[in-house]
Amino acid sequence: MRFRLTALLLALALLLTGCVLPSAGSGKKQYQASYLTLFDTVTYISGMAESEEAFQAQAREIHDQLLTYHQLFDIYNCYEGLNNLKTVNDNAGITPVEVDGRIIRLLEDCRTYYELTGHKVNAAMGSVLALWHEARTAGLDDPASAALPDARALEEAGLHTSWDAVVIDPVSSTVYLSDPEMRLDVGAVAKGWSVQQVAQTAPEGLLISVGGNVCATGPKDEAGTPWVVGIANPDGSGQYLHTLSVTDQAVVTSGDYQRYYVVDGKRYHHIIDPETLYPADHWRSVTIVCGDSGLADALSTALFLLSQEEGQALLETCGAEAMWVDAQGNCYYSPGFQALIRT
Repeated sequence: MRFRLTALLLALALLLTGCVLPSAGSGKKQYQASYLTLFDTVTYISGMAESEEAFQAQAREIHDQLLTYHQLFDIYNCYEGLNNLKTVNDNAGITPVEVDGRIIRLLEDCRTYYELTGHKVNAAMGSVLALWHEARTAGLDDPASAALPDARALEEAGLHTSWDAVVIDPVSSTVYLSDPEMRLDVGAVAKGWSVQQVAQTAPEGLLISVGGNVCATGPKDEAGTPWVVGIANPDGSGQYLHTLSVTDQAVVTSGDYQRYYVVDGKRYHHIIDPETLYPADHWRSVTIVCGDSGLADALSTALFLLSQEEGQALLETCGAEAMWVDAQGNCYYSPGFQALIRT
């Protein structure tokens, strides 16, 4: 997974936006920790603490929890003594794999997201996404030879994406892919879902950002100051379209401007429509705000693949808000989104 430097700088600026002086009378200051070891992206944790030492210990504990999720949901790497999603994929059509209960819970939620989004968010389409991943990686390594995945291979892979073949047994804590050609890929929801699990038990008053999946566990300080979260302009200018004020919500953006490669002068990003098996071209970015980071992650992908009208109907069933940005840079908002805008 490759992120441009501008994307990393935007993430850093996002957490620095709205920094405050030490809270009057509290003796606390705002600190920040950053890591490059989670979900192949950049992670920032920010919050108030009595000392940097106290904050860094707190941030390390959150990092370690997220690292466990990273390893459990990894589809590319093995870890000694751990059955993860790569283990499940490697045993497709062979045998059920006993897994940690957190994998069971994630996959059960992925099935729910699949139904909720009208099959737009499909963690069972790893066989399709693998072909795009391979083509994108090769194209980034050698731009002059960049090519699209083979169309027939995509069509064949598209035949192996049915949730009917995902056998989850919560009692025995096993997962079995009955289709030997099927692969799981939870990339559309794993970061947001993992952040939500950690945020539920984290101290109040933190802002956690994993690759732009941002979750506030409460106001910034004892005075109730909200966090300020920036929404990047997808044109790569390094500017914000808006900043939002949030206290206990998640802000998640899906866009075409970070993971992409170029073939014959055209950009191909990583958000693949299950119906066409090709990158969607409705929007440049979609930002979701809601109380659950995992749901926000799923919705940002789903709305990226839907028309505004279809997306709005889905939002209304979930109690979430959204902002869409089209190819011309025009912004569109769900009815309640503008109330969240700070600038």
